[in-house]
Amino acid sequence: MSAVVAVALAGHSLIPAFGGFTPILESLLPWVGLTVPLLLAAAAMARSAAAALAALVPGVVWAAMFGSTLLSTPPGGPSDLAVGTINVGVRNNASGEAVRTVAKDLDLLAAQELTSGGPAAKQLNKMFKYRYPVSTVGLWSRYPISDARPIDVGLGWPRALRAVVTTPKGKVTVYVMHLASARPGQTTSRDATLAQARRLIDADHSKRVLLLGDLNTATTDRGMRGLTPPLTDAQRVAGDGFGFTWPAEFPITRPDHILFRGMTATKAGVAPATGSDHRAAIASLRL
Repeated sequence: MSAVVAVALAGHSLIPAFGGFTPILESLLPWVGLTVPLLLAAAAMARSAAAALAALVPGVVWAAMFGSTLLSTPPGGPSDLAVGTINVGVRNNASGEAVRTVAKDLDLLAAQELTSGGPAAKQLNKMFKYRYPVSTVGLWSRYPISDARPIDVGLGWPRALRAVVTTPKGKVTVYVMHLASARPGQTTSRDATLAQARRLIDADHSKRVLLLGDLNTATTDRGMRGLTPPLTDAQRVAGDGFGFTWPAEFPITRPDHILFRGMTATKAGVAPATGSDHRAAIASLRL
């Protein structure tokens, strides 16, 4: 069993997708480490030193893969742009309070699962001078927004957008996306929207690019290899821990992301979002 766990951890990317089941396992990959104490307990009950040593093998593999994530600290330093993304929850009657709490110290906020004229949009309109909502997603900014347009990432309707935000330190091209959902055995649509997102990023030659949103793809999901690189994950380089965002009550994975190019992340983390089944992802960037 120890060997199976170690191989699953170290070689997960080599395991066939099996119709979309393996990517779901990858979404929970950090939690596979919980099998190590169980294996050690079984070895202790069996009074087997050999079994105990074998149980340490997946522990070493897990530590090599994720230890730096747990031990890392934000690089810190000056920042020019505070950003966030939040899936407010389409049935969340408290979405106005959720965005008010998350956005109060931000320069940019991306939101998903918006309801036209709903409490989240109304609250954000009070907090930010500039905005660009499209269907169920939107971008709110303290700085001017230009060249904004809706984007269809392959769902047949616009659930994404592209805009240029002019900050005091220069322009940033911002994408807000809510990609298709992924469930066990059902990742085809999600994979197609991921591929479209990558094509859009590859075709964009802006100096600075920021992608915010609910990508329905965990940090450890093989699908993220299509976006990181060419983009950098703010949580990975400037976060404290895994930064899980879903489900809100007890987060076990991270489908909400802040990815960037042409900037430096100084800090990243997670913030509570009242009433939503997601927590918000936030980050500070230096231009």
